Amino acid sequence: MSAQVDSRLRGNDITHIKEINMETQHIEQAVPGGVPIKMWTRGVPVDNDARRQLTNAARLPIVFSHIAAMPDVHFGIGATVGSVIPTVKAIIPAAVGVDIGCGMMACKTTLTASDLPDNLAPLRAAIERTVPHGRAPGARDPGAWQKVPGAVNTAWAQLEPEFDAICRSYPKLAKTNHRTHLGTLGSGNHFVEVCLDEAGSVWFMLHSGSRGVGNAIGTMFIELAKQDAMRNNVNLPDRDLAYFEEGARYFGDYVQAVGWAQKLARANREVMMRRLIETVKTVIHKSFQSNIEAVNCHHNYVQKEVHFGQDVYLTRKGAVSAQSGELGIIPGSMGARSFIVRGKGNPESFHSCSHGAGRLFSRTEAKQRFTLADHRAATEGVECRKDKDVMDETPGAYKDIDAVMAAQADLVEVVHTLKQVVCVKG
Repeated sequence: MSAQVDSRLRGNDITHIKEINMETQHIEQAVPGGVPIKMWTRGVPVDNDARRQLTNAARLPIVFSHIAAMPDVHFGIGATVGSVIPTVKAIIPAAVGVDIGCGMMACKTTLTASDLPDNLAPLRAAIERTVPHGRAPGARDPGAWQKVPGAVNTAWAQLEPEFDAICRSYPKLAKTNHRTHLGTLGSGNHFVEVCLDEAGSVWFMLHSGSRGVGNAIGTMFIELAKQDAMRNNVNLPDRDLAYFEEGARYFGDYVQAVGWAQKLARANREVMMRRLIETVKTVIHKSFQSNIEAVNCHHNYVQKEVHFGQDVYLTRKGAVSAQSGELGIIPGSMGARSFIVRGKGNPESFHSCSHGAGRLFSRTEAKQRFTLADHRAATEGVECRKDKDVMDETPGAYKDIDAVMAAQADLVEVVHTLKQVVCVKG
């Protein structure tokens, strides 16, 4: 097994941590008629569409101080993915997005590389059976529970009373996938991974959010905000930047609904992690502990915070809280390193850091640009899907994670470097 262990750790050489801990500084861009944009993007490409979106958001009258752009910044719907937007007495639903509460969870275990089997295919297959994932046309949703497990019902019971209260005002939300999506992965860039850190310890890591009901909440309130803006003749640089102000008809309802969806997203990750751990125990017949270190963090969310003496609603769309001493997760891609980080509490970034590598190419462009041979080479040594249906998630579709980390060395420090050996994609 020693050769197997050496191979798995080869991509985990921690000497590169020194390379990313260089002193960096943000780039500040003035915006006529708006607040400045502070960008942690030295050495990282930023497309023009993303720059335009940042500029549009910076011109909104509700934005406070400046906008912070993380090194993984890229084009999104309305607001840029990888942006941190502070607003005063108002919230922009599209800046939060429709994958409300999307984020990461990681747990360190007492297992080591030598405890993993040489053939990791059965482990991946077991995880795929345990965690509903993906989507397909037709009546049957492969990403939903066909029979809801007891543990999911228990978790849902804690969320149901507030959800029922929300549904009394918005009854169509009751018809969404909510309980049947709790404890499920989703699709796209969502994933479950088994990783090794720089010392050979095994970690479990996953990425998901509030699933179908979160999407429905986000979509509904984005449309309501647009309708409000039209009724009130609000002049917007982009209709998707429509916002609710405190006291407006839907403001309180949105705050409650988005807060609930964020609770659901956190619970979703916790349920999945518990089931993942149980599944691994059926494949690796060795007793182990799994809560040595654990992190559960959102990267698509809004919450009240105080910055530069001002109470704001801080929206992190594709960004992670990085307050001083706070642990976070910055994943790479299917074939790249990921990082457990500790925040440095940089006030200029509103105590934030990137949420990942960030897309370099759109999903359509990635499918056109890369071949299956490219994908297989980029994911060598990782037990994962290597077919055409995951080409939009191939590592080459993403920015260089080491460049992204270097650009934000004044925002976080690396605590652990993880390299996946198993990856289950939604």
